[in-house]
This record gives sequence, structure tokens and C-alpha cells, in this order.
Amino acid sequence: MSLYNIVVSSNESTVVAEYEAERSHSGSYQGEADLEREFIRLLETQGYEYLSIHGEAALVANLRKQLELLNSYTFSDAEWNRLFSECIAGSNEGIVEKTRKIQTNHVQILRREDGSTKNIYLIDKKNIHNNRLQVINQYAESEGARDTRYDVTILVNGLPLVHTELKRRGVAIREAFNQIKRYQRDSFWAASGLFEYVQIFIISNGTHTKYYSNTTRSNHIKESGEGERSKSKKTSNSFEFTSYWADGNNKAIADLVDFTKTFMAKHTLLNVLTKYCVFTAEDSLLVMRPYQIAATERILSRIEISSNYKKTGTLDAGGYIWHTTGSGKTLTSFKTAQAASALPYIDKVLFVVDRKDLDYQTMKEYDRFQKGAANSNTSTRILQKQLEDSTSHIIITTIQKLDLFVTKNKGHEVFKKHVVIIFDECHRSQFGGMHSEIVKAFKQYHLFGFTGTPIFAVNAGSGGNPLMRTTPQALGEKLHTYTIVNAINDGNVLPFRVDYINTVKMKNDVLDKNVSAIDTEKAMADPRRIREVVGYILDHFDQKTKRNSSYSLQGQRVYGFNSILAVSSIPAAKKYYTELKNQLAERGRKLSVAAIFSYSANEVDPEDVFTDEGFDTGSLDQSSRDFLESAIADYNADFNVNYDTSSEKFQNYYKDLSLRMKNREVDLLVVVNMFLTGFDATTLNTLWVDKNLKQHGLIQAFSRTNRILNSVKTYGNIVCFRDLQEETDEAIALFGDKDAGSIVLLKNYEAYYYGYDENGKHQPGYAELIDEIRETFPLGQAVIGEQNQKDFIRLFGAILRLKNILTAFDNFPGNEILSSRDFQDYQSVYIDLYHEFTKDKNAEKEKINDDIVFEIELIRQIEINIDYILMLVVKFHESNREDKSILVSIDKAIGASIHLRSKKALIEHFIETVNASTKVDEDWKRFVHEQKETDLAALISEETLKREETKKFISNSFRDGALRTTGTDIDKIMPPVSRFGGGRMAKKRIVIDKLRQFFEKYFGLV
Repeated sequence: MSLYNIVVSSNESTVVAEYEAERSHSGSYQGEADLEREFIRLLETQGYEYLSIHGEAALVANLRKQLELLNSYTFSDAEWNRLFSECIAGSNEGIVEKTRKIQTNHVQILRREDGSTKNIYLIDKKNIHNNRLQVINQYAESEGARDTRYDVTILVNGLPLVHTELKRRGVAIREAFNQIKRYQRDSFWAASGLFEYVQIFIISNGTHTKYYSNTTRSNHIKESGEGERSKSKKTSNSFEFTSYWADGNNKAIADLVDFTKTFMAKHTLLNVLTKYCVFTAEDSLLVMRPYQIAATERILSRIEISSNYKKTGTLDAGGYIWHTTGSGKTLTSFKTAQAASALPYIDKVLFVVDRKDLDYQTMKEYDRFQKGAANSNTSTRILQKQLEDSTSHIIITTIQKLDLFVTKNKGHEVFKKHVVIIFDECHRSQFGGMHSEIVKAFKQYHLFGFTGTPIFAVNAGSGGNPLMRTTPQALGEKLHTYTIVNAINDGNVLPFRVDYINTVKMKNDVLDKNVSAIDTEKAMADPRRIREVVGYILDHFDQKTKRNSSYSLQGQRVYGFNSILAVSSIPAAKKYYTELKNQLAERGRKLSVAAIFSYSANEVDPEDVFTDEGFDTGSLDQSSRDFLESAIADYNADFNVNYDTSSEKFQNYYKDLSLRMKNREVDLLVVVNMFLTGFDATTLNTLWVDKNLKQHGLIQAFSRTNRILNSVKTYGNIVCFRDLQEETDEAIALFGDKDAGSIVLLKNYEAYYYGYDENGKHQPGYAELIDEIRETFPLGQAVIGEQNQKDFIRLFGAILRLKNILTAFDNFPGNEILSSRDFQDYQSVYIDLYHEFTKDKNAEKEKINDDIVFEIELIRQIEINIDYILMLVVKFHESNREDKSILVSIDKAIGASIHLRSKKALIEHFIETVNASTKVDEDWKRFVHEQKETDLAALISEETLKREETKKFISNSFRDGALRTTGTDIDKIMPPVSRFGGGRMAKKRIVIDKLRQFFEKYFGLV
């Protein structure tokens, strides 16, 4: 039992300001059932009503009763049946449609018996305590692909909106995550599909408790293979995207008892559901993290208090939020702007960015959160119209446009309005002067700032207004903090791995810090040095960007990540781009390389805060503009587009390039300042640096690489061609804390290879683990007994994780210890055990092994594809079918691949047909097509399916990259079977299993 004391709270705060938890451990063992009972008991003490509901009929009856209570209306049977079938449980609606109902369309229209209409609320968002919370457990679902029984579900007005899956203490909570994946795949859609209304999932093993949104879960299913691939928007849907709840000081509230008393408090849970979820234009549900909610509420509280106490127009009416780069500041600012604009006494909310290119990035993100929620502008004239338009509540603009408007429109009416101005990373040297003009003009303002890298006295510059040098001086009190150390500890951003590469030995006097910057830059720009640097980049490109690894992105398997090369000046950018193109041509290698820069009055900022590199190409010298024109022409040829350096087309080039970087279509982008702040691409993992960086600019640039994506991407790669070690250590200490280095930076090669000690415990290295697996589980000997099998799974999983980190170190190639063949054999055993542990012998019910976790995402990234297999078949053909060692290689490669195992019989059958006249590529395609048609005809005949409907269903499945086993499509292909006696469901399960096997066998080949 936890002794739990909330130290600071208020009636309105969703996140408790501070908490202390003292655990007094019971000596007795706590199993899953004990944990469940304790969880429900705590919920009951907090005002939840416990219901003994274990089936659909009782769930629907309770839903009717709860909606009648919420809406103060009694349905006739006909009205209820119509509302339920048309508005609540439509047969063609899935998770996305039901999420939209809760998040944006929570008022449904009922057609009454007398022909009139009535608004029916599914949830009351204005008065959250009008909603009733109930808890049920052990709900049984027998109509899905498999029989399932759910742990604990929270009903809000009778609808299951929050679902919790528990594991006993000591079991990895990742297993609870995987179990919910099985439920969502196999049964949430079953019967009336009410469990597809779940908005938030909670997973816990008692010790660790996390939460995440329903689309994180459903998108993960689409991306994780198993024949259920889909054109999903992002890959940000793996276990890495689950969140801990925390207090206002970012202290994680992990224990289930403490989590229940905070996150599950009725006002907190209802606030999160109704105020702090964002359903995006891409149909993804984002549930805000505790630090984002805390920051939003502190800003709203400051607006309210300063308005009441007549402090508008002063520093006391505002403040700043220090949230590290990559922690989701744009989402926080969006929610803040949205909530502030809804206050009856606020006339306008201005979101002000400090660079022209960030204007577009922010608008794109805001539009993703809610289409049309904000207004952006391309000129001061448009900004003026928006300021004068009473319907434009949220306006995104640059500080330059706002400053120009203020200068040209003295005494304008808008200056008397009650406004909230939110600055995003406004740190340039001009900020002081512009800031002064803006606050002088507006009379009733609240000024807030979001920054990942505040300016403190220690890193304040010397230019501009001496009174406006630090963030607190410009914006007021710090309202909330979430540093890079907090974010890495929580797993919300990745640590960095920094390499310092000295490719060319410079003369000592050149590297001397006292030598003028001009002389140093001249030496750094020496063509011989640039040739060496480019050679290093191309030699190590595949290794650093993991080109041999693959993952799912937008329904496609893509290989590796992409990168940015940041250089010191436009002349350097020109040299690097040219050298890259030349060396790629010499090597006969295809990489997509792009470049972007524009005119900047001051390329090297003394404060190393990136200067305003907007879209001004007209002021470039002729040589630079011609060069940029040529680089854009290369880009046009690569992607069949039409951009140039003219003003509007250059802006569109920037936007197109931004999108292609995010979609990993561009491999390497050469920049000066652009893209080093405000640009987020989860597929970017490497920054090559040949420019001086420090403090704010260094953290901003490094942070382009550390967005979380999946278990393949474990850190951001920084490769420095200048000695920035001192600057890196200083910046991390400044924006983290004095001990931040050990958290923010990865350990060295030796630590991961040979092992290291941490907190008094030895962490074995790669070499030790390889020795252990060879000694304990020698190849050729079967792994017998469940405990031995689990030990093997854990050991090989640890090897996979370490190898994933070590592959980016230059020292690792040649030191893998195991040969590729031996590693493949071990991987084959690992996959055999994966299939054995995840399927029961009768294949009807999945076998749950709580205490093991399979690193399948790491297996997929290194597996062989069909092209490699066909290359081996060609070799076998060329040997006149005599080189039997090639057949062994093929067999081992298939065995070590999750994706190809389902295709093994097909490949072997094809190899049997290979003869002297075989044209491997052509004949393979023909063979696959013929076999597919034969197998499909047999399946239709065996199960007496409807022929044309089944063909269309399969064709659509291959087109969409997913086998749709929910909704009405699957029902259309079924033969007539009685709905009574369970025969129809049994038949449907058999058909789904056979269709899935067929889909997995041919997906990716046709």
C-alpha cells in the first residue's frame, strides 16, 4: 500500500504541483488478480461506481441508462435502437470514426418519435462533473477472432473510454502493451464494437504505469507486420511513444497506487479526455504529456490572475516556459493558444516566431492539430487584415512582420485590445529592439515565451538593449521547466552520440583559439580538407544512417535514416555540394543530395544564435544565386518538379524539400542555418557538422537528430569535423545540469563493447554476451526446456540491442566476433522461439508469456529481402544447379527472416523449377502470379466463398497493404451460415486465418 501525500494542488490543476510517495512494502506476493482488486478498490474510494458487467447485453443496457441520465431524457425503444445503430455503433465505423465522435462530434442528433430532433451528448465537455465514471473488469468477448477477457475498463457515461491492462509485479509492461495490441487486432471490433471507443490505454505491472492514445496503439498494429501492414501516416506508434504521468516538477508517478490517486482522480481523467487530447487532421489522437498540460495550465492561470489584478501590460502578466527542443512545444503552444482564445475577455492570440521559415513550419503543425484553427500571413498587409478581423482569433506571424506593422500603424485600434502574445524561440540579436517596440505599442497584453534554450546571464550577448538580454528580462518569470535531462530520462527524446573526426591534421597555429576566425575559416575551406571530409561522409554514410536497417514508413519498408550537413557559410556550402556530387559520380553511387541557403546579412552571429536566414535570395551575390539555381535544377530533375530562386518558387522549394526530408526521400541536405531550428523529422538521425556551434545554437542543431521513432533509432548521431567538445560539454551543462553529460551523451565504444559499471552493478558488454551465448547455447544444439528458451531469448535480445548501438561506431566493423552465417543461425533460433511462444499449439489462442519480450523490430531492421534471395537464385542458376552451398545460404537467410518465412515453400518450389533456360526475374514474377491465382481459387473452393467478392477483397488488401478483417467487407465474402449456434463465428475465424496465411505468403511479391 502506498502512503501518498499531495503536497501542493488546486481545484483546477490537472497535474499536481508536487507529490511525495512513501511505499511501505507488504511482504506478501502480489499477483495480477491482487493488483486488479487493489486498483478497483482505490477507484471506488475516489467515487467510481463498480459494475459487475461481463458481456455485451449488460454493457449496452447500462450505456442507454447513462446517456438518459446525462441528457435528462428517456428514450423509447425505437429511438434508442435508431440512436444506437446509426450514431453509436454504426457497422462501417472503426476506431477513427469513434474517436472523432468523442473528440469533435460529441453531440449527436436524435430523431424523435414525433419527428422533432434533440441533441444527445455522449460526453459533457463544459461541465465535466456531469459525466459519470464507472469501472468494470473481466469483460468477456467471444465474437472476435479469438476469445478474449479484458482486465479493467473505465466507462464514461457508459462508453468504454479508458482501458487498463495489468501484469503482475516483475513482468515487463511492454507485454501489457503487446496484449492490448492482440485485443485491438482480434476483438475490440467484435459485436457492436463499443471497445473501439477507448481513447486512452493504461498499462501497468504495479511498479511501472504508463498511458498512451488509441491511435498509437492501432497505428502500431498496422506497422508491425503480421500481415496487417498499412499506409500509416507515421512510424511514431511503437512502445517508445507511451508516457509516464508526473507531477509539476516532472517527477514520474510510476507506481499504480500513486498513478491511480493522481491520473485517475476524476477531475484529472476527465480533463485529460475533454481538454488535453488533440485529434489531428491526420486522424491521430495525441494525448498530452503531464509537462505539456502543466505548462498550459500555468499560462492560463497567469492570464486569469493578472487580468483580475489589473496587471496586464506588465512583466507580471506573462512569463516563459522552458521545454527542451523536441519535447512537443508546438503542441503545447497550440493548446495554450486555443484555450486562451476561448477566454471571453481575450480578443486575439498572436503566436510569434523569429524566422520566416518557422512561420511555415508552425502553421503546418497547427493545421495538423486542427485545420483552419490559426491564420498565417505572407505579408504585413495580410497581418493587418487579420488583426482587424474579429473572427481571426489565433494569428501566426514572424516578429519582423509584427514589428513592421507596429512601426507603420501607430495608434491603431488593435493596440487597445486585450491580447495574448506567445513568442517561440525569439533569441536573435534584433529581438531586444523589436520586443521593446511591440510592448510599447500594445497596452493590454500578456507576454509569454516558449524556449528550449533560454538566454541566461551567463550566455547573454552584448548587442542590443542592455536591459533586454536574458529570457527573464524579456518575458518575466519562469512558469515551468522540462529540460533535456528530463526528456531523455522519460524517453521523450533520444540521447546524442558525438564523434569528433579530425580528417586532416591542421597546423597547430590554425587550431589555436587566438588565431582570427577569418584565417581559421580559410584553412577549413581548403579544397583538400573538404575532399577528405566528403570522403569520410560517403565512406561512413551507410553505417551512420543505418542503411542496412529497415522499418515501416507510410506503408513502405524504407532502409535507414537521412542526414543534414551543416556548414559555416554559403561559399562552404557551394564547395561541399559540388564535392559531394563529384565523388558520388566517381563512385557510381546514387544518393539524393540537396542544398538550401538564402541571403543572411550576418552569417556568423557572435552569440551563435542562428541568424534570420529567411527566403531572401534576391540579395545573394550573382555567383551564389547561380549556384543555388543549379542545385535546385538538380533537385527538379531528381523529383520531376519545377522550382527556382524566384521569391515564391523558392518558398515552395523550401516547403517541398521539408516534406521530402520528413518522408526520407532526400538522403543528405547541405545547409548553412536553415533547417537547424524548428525542423522536426523523425527519420533524421545524423548531423554532420563543419561549423562552429555553441550554447543555444549547438543544442538547437544537435536536437534535429533526437526525435524518437522506433526501437531501431536509439540515439541522434552527431559527427563533428571540428573540435566542439568543450562547447558541447558547456551547452549540455547550461541547458541540462552539471551532471547532464552522462545522460545526454552516449557512452564510448569500449563501454558498450566490453561492459561498464553503473550504480554499483556491472552491465555486460557485447563481447561478454557473445561469449556467454556461444558457451551456454552452442550452435547445432537444440535449446530444450522452457527456462532455457527464455534465457536464450533474453540473452539474444540483449545482443540485438547492443549491436544496434554499436553498428554506428567506426571501430565495430571487423569486431563482430560472430560470422554473418553464425549470427543468422542464432537469429533463426530466436525467430523459431518467437513463433513457438506467441502461438499456442492449437493456433486458436495466443500463449501469453509475461516475462519475456521479443525485439522483433530490431530483427526486422536487419533481415534479408526477396531481392537478395533472387540474387542467390541467379547464382545457383549460373552454377548449373551444382553449387549446393547456395541452397544452404538461401535456407538460412529465409530462416532468419520473419517476413520471408511465410514465403519459404513458395521460394523452394520455384527453385525446383529452375533450369538452364530460366530467366530468374521474369520467371519468378510469372510463377508468383500463377501460384497466387491457383492458391486463391483453392481457398475460395475449400471455404465456399463468394468468388468475385473474395477476389476484390484480396485485391484491395494488397493495394492497401493490410488485410481488413473488421467491418462489413469480410462479411460480404462469407457463404450463407446460420447466425445462431456459434457456427458463423467459428467459420469466420477459420476464413480469417486462411486469408491471413494467404496474404502473408504473397504480400510484398505481387
